[in-house]
Amino acid sequence: MKTNILIVDDDPHIHELLRFFLLKEGYRTFDASDAGEASVILESEQIHLAVVDVMMPGKNGWELCREVREYYDIPVIMLTAKGEVRDKEKGFMAGTDDYLTKPFEPAELLFRIKALLRRYQMVSRQVITLNGTVIDRNSYVVKAGDETIHLPLKEFELLTQLASFPDRIFTRDQLLEQIWGKDFDGDSRTIDVHIKRLRERFANRTDDFVITTVRGFGYKLEVRVP
Repeated sequence: MKTNILIVDDDPHIHELLRFFLLKEGYRTFDASDAGEASVILESEQIHLAVVDVMMPGKNGWELCREVREYYDIPVIMLTAKGEVRDKEKGFMAGTDDYLTKPFEPAELLFRIKALLRRYQMVSRQVITLNGTVIDRNSYVVKAGDETIHLPLKEFELLTQLASFPDRIFTRDQLLEQIWGKDFDGDSRTIDVHIKRLRERFANRTDDFVITTVRGFGYKLEVRVP
């Protein structure tokens, strides 16, 4: 089955450029010039990844990204002519997985698409492997080398969420909603406390991964190169 990629941009030249490179790589593309067209395609087709421009007529890319995050579990790459930190923050707050500033090299976008598709394939696995560290969703057990580690449930769920999407930045609010639910009454300090505990638990057990604070955004898990 081919991988379906949705391109959402009001610039026909972007569509033509991306279509050429993506088809050459064996992907199937769907084109939308605005968020409304994108929503129709998302409802009717099985889309595996979306490339979304920020500045579009009507609903902008940030709003579309939030909609995708609410109803679909697919990676999103945002394209924008704006490279300021504030604009990137808005993109990550909306739930984007990656961010590329125009003008860009098509080859770089291809690298990012392939990397994101690989990461999302991990989500469906019951066992996540981070070098020598293994996270088993069936048994709720983490193995670091020869050591078996039993984590409290919320710590396990938080680690699994981060490990399922290496290098993706999650805001504290996103993690609160995904792990504790929309009705949770606590605040973002809950995330900070649990991240601190996870770091302490694994500090002297493995260097397979690190949970990084992304200042102004939130947290991400990085897998270290052996």
